Amino acid sequence: QVQLVESGGGLVQPGGSLRLSCTISGTIFGINMAWYRQAPGKQRELVARITTGSSTNYLDSVKGRFTISRDNVKDNVKGAVYLQMDSLKPEDTAVYYCNNYPSSWFWGQGTQVTVSS
Repeated sequence: QVQLVESGGGLVQPGGSLRLSCTISGTIFGINMAWYRQAPGKQRELVARITTGSSTNYLDSVKGRFTISRDNVKDNVKGAVYLQMDSLKPEDTAVYYCNNYPSSWFWGQGTQVTVSS
């Protein structure tokens, strides 16, 4: 069973930055990966995805502000996916999750991002 552990969230002022990390309990060679988010009262949505060849796609509202990247083998065992978030806005407030794409693994606990002054 693949385990996903997200970290790096927190409280940040509008215009600030955060870097989210996701550690996967195994290599992610050959697997498309993505970041998702879920705001209170809303459905989970795809934020960014990265293919095995490191091609990327973004939700329109985060284009130019967020950057997804990947490390297929971290610490010689685990894979990792990152989300650099700049110029954060209050509407980016949500719990952020990583998963494969399309999502098929059990979800991790996510990491809370709150953008507020």
